[in-house]
Amino acid sequence: MDFDLFSLGDVTLQSGQILPEATLAYKTYGSPNADRSNVILLPTFYTGTHVRNEAFFGPGRAVDPEKHFIISINMFGNGLSSSPSNAPAPADRGNFPLVTLYDNVACQKKLLEDVFGIEKLLLVYGWSMGGCQTFQWAAQYPQHVEHALPFCASARTSPHNRVFLKGVKAALTADAAFMDGFYDSPPEAGLKAFGRVYAGWAYSQTWYRERLHQTLGLETAEDVLLDWEQDHLNWDANNLLAMLESWLAGDISRNDLHQNDLTKALNSIRAKMIIIACDNDLYFQPADNELEIKHIQDGELRVYESPWGHCVASSNNDPQFHSFLDKAITDLIG
Repeated sequence: MDFDLFSLGDVTLQSGQILPEATLAYKTYGSPNADRSNVILLPTFYTGTHVRNEAFFGPGRAVDPEKHFIISINMFGNGLSSSPSNAPAPADRGNFPLVTLYDNVACQKKLLEDVFGIEKLLLVYGWSMGGCQTFQWAAQYPQHVEHALPFCASARTSPHNRVFLKGVKAALTADAAFMDGFYDSPPEAGLKAFGRVYAGWAYSQTWYRERLHQTLGLETAEDVLLDWEQDHLNWDANNLLAMLESWLAGDISRNDLHQNDLTKALNSIRAKMIIIACDNDLYFQPADNELEIKHIQDGELRVYESPWGHCVASSNNDPQFHSFLDKAITDLIG
């Protein structure tokens, strides 16, 4: 896999803990123009890397490497940037500290400044946890973000979303082979259980009822479960949990500046913002975005209707979604 690494040294996290010898993995596409006014940041999502982010831009699309300088940064915990699977002791495996989205974004900003001399971003956008980081960027560094477009995401992880996350976490950690994160071999039963529980949330009830899984070559709902089992067997269990803890702690107001006041944090956003929600997303509900958009000065909510639920943006599941996304980006940045 082709990417670059940025070394941050020892990073003091929001928690006060140290992430030793921290690194961020990133990939760039296109070139910056003379005044660096064409820079677009695309953070990664849960179980995603910069490679899967490539589905959100391309030649002739709203974000185009021929016009824009795109920087796709891998979040901590995804196995490429610092993660339980690659961190040095004493932060390895089950000892990996909580890295919040605030921590991720602070380190991303340092990368942009130190490597590229970039102070301002034309656009930050992303799906799922990438969208949560988009919210974080807009509130944490309001003077540095001109436009923001989170899709299938929220500014604060909702109570129901947290229930979902704690459920899949419990399925994984219940495997005795997990050994509190210090396993000698992968906790396969726990990883399979994690994938099975997750599959019930990723798509909508309508998606299963109308057997849309058959468009993916999966004949039955049981085939979906088996597919999700196999997919999650490819992941390190501690990495999954490190990203999950970042997601659980997601809250743009969780910092000294905003003092846990979500309204204050949303009010601080200066970027022109379009939020895209999917009507059938089971954990990033449009209703949560409706509450958020009321407090964003120059914001708009657009709801895309699809039985694909949260996975509407994944791969080419719903090709019309990508047209919907590109239209919103064009409306934002021209």
